[in-house]
Amino acid sequence: MPATTPPHRPTPRALAALLPFLRPYRWPIAAALTFLLLAALATLAFPLALRQLIDQGMPAGGHAGQLRAHFGLLFAVAVAVGLFSAARYYAMSWLGERVTADLRSAVYAHVLRMSPVFFETTQTGEVLSRLTADTTLVQTVVGSSFSMGLRNAVLGLGALAMLVWTNPLVMSAALAAVLVVVLPAMWIGRSVRRLSRASQDRVADASAIAAEVLGAIPVVQGYTAERREAARFAAAAEDAFRTAVRRSGVRAALVAFIIIANAALLLWGLYRGSQAVIAGQMSAGNLGQTIAYALFLAGAVAVLAEVYGDLLRAAGAMERLMELLATEPDIRAPEATAMRSISTMQPLHLAFEAVDFHYPSRTDRAALADFTLRLTPGEVVALVGASGAGKSTVFQLLQRFYDVSGGRILLAGEDIRGLDPQQLRACIATVPQEAVIFSSSALENIRYARPDATRDEVLAAARAAFAHDFIETLPQGYDSFLGEHGVRLSGGQRQRIAIARALLKDAPILLLDEATSALDAESERVVQQALDAALQGHASGRITLVIAHRLATVQHADRIIVLEHGRIIEQGRHAELVAANGAYARLAALQFTA
Repeated sequence: MPATTPPHRPTPRALAALLPFLRPYRWPIAAALTFLLLAALATLAFPLALRQLIDQGMPAGGHAGQLRAHFGLLFAVAVAVGLFSAARYYAMSWLGERVTADLRSAVYAHVLRMSPVFFETTQTGEVLSRLTADTTLVQTVVGSSFSMGLRNAVLGLGALAMLVWTNPLVMSAALAAVLVVVLPAMWIGRSVRRLSRASQDRVADASAIAAEVLGAIPVVQGYTAERREAARFAAAAEDAFRTAVRRSGVRAALVAFIIIANAALLLWGLYRGSQAVIAGQMSAGNLGQTIAYALFLAGAVAVLAEVYGDLLRAAGAMERLMELLATEPDIRAPEATAMRSISTMQPLHLAFEAVDFHYPSRTDRAALADFTLRLTPGEVVALVGASGAGKSTVFQLLQRFYDVSGGRILLAGEDIRGLDPQQLRACIATVPQEAVIFSSSALENIRYARPDATRDEVLAAARAAFAHDFIETLPQGYDSFLGEHGVRLSGGQRQRIAIARALLKDAPILLLDEATSALDAESERVVQQALDAALQGHASGRITLVIAHRLATVQHADRIIVLEHGRIIEQGRHAELVAANGAYARLAALQFTA
């Protein structure tokens, strides 16, 4: 989903996509509309009370009590307008916030289900822009603009009806004048709509750049690229500014046209009304009532034009959000009738049968070719080979982040494509090459594997991963905040937290992805102890797959699989492969000699 302006133009009809989010709140909507209607009716009653004051309460010789009664009536109408308007505002604001929260949650939950292919083509900043800026536009429309538009539509129609009823000759011409205002406003609004979508896309471009760079600050500063990155962001921000200025210019022209046209309409009506009073064809109170309704009509037209602009912007935002919600994940659970299930209460057998795979972005080169491997419960198998040999691809396919291009992967005799991905991944614990630490405490980071785990279970996993001692030295122990991405920890400490997390999950399959490759010798020694605990603890029924560049870490594996260009070229135990004097022996000679 590149952030470019689409060839089509969004229309207010795009907001119909909000209906599923509005349906659960029928009663709050009904209450808001009721208050809105009451407020509009009370407002429309004000000119009638004003006419009675002028014609009956103010003539010479009128009684003071009668005058007070008319002013009291005006005040009562004002109180009703205030109370009903406040209730309408609260109800619509609540609805806007509620619907926006539901929409954000729905979009975010949907994005979390997307496969890696989606994130290969969509920048994180683009998604964040849609979750924040676009949903804020929708919230403005639901919570404010829509309410204002509907209120002013009722006011405008009511005022027009009263004007036609009280002075049909004057208002028949006024109605034609309203059309002269509305039609050009709609034509200008089309340009506002197109530029609004473009402006939102340019802001998303800038957000994407910021998200990417802020996530790689050490690299940016290490290569002294601060000025370059600041200039790149400034260029994107300038592009967004220019697009926004064009949109604001067109919208300003629209506002100016509406104000001038409405003023002309109002003054024309006042002029004709004044002539009628002078000629004795209309009372002063009738003229005051007509002026008030004309003001209501002019104000309603002006507000509706503004609201229409907001609707166009929100329509563009809603289209962008619906694009996300309409994007189906490549990897999803099969239909309920075809879904299989497996039991994790017993050891599982795992088999790769003639697996072929091409990454979507590299279809010309096979990442795995005719890959066949069978693993039995309790077995420790190591995958070795040069970078790009296909080791990490095995892990990606096993977790079903991608589906195989050919062949199949069987877990407990079931093709994993027939399993719910969540059930499949529940059977797997992973220690990645770069440990992922969340902005939370040490306790919650380990408990991420099993949110229902007790504190004692977390401590036991930490001890098994040789993480307990250093966690206890933190300022608040297990409740210490570890910072964003675990910046308060060393690489070895982060890795041991990740190992403790995997041990706490205690899944039938354990994946270790080069867990010591980026560590110094001392950290590697400690982490290797933790890995040995992971390999030995509960090993009677656990399948363990290890990716390793450092062959010293896998010498004691039950089997070592040597990969080259996605194919298995050797397999066996360490001593057997060294004796075979093949590719593994050459790798071993290089590493152990060094």
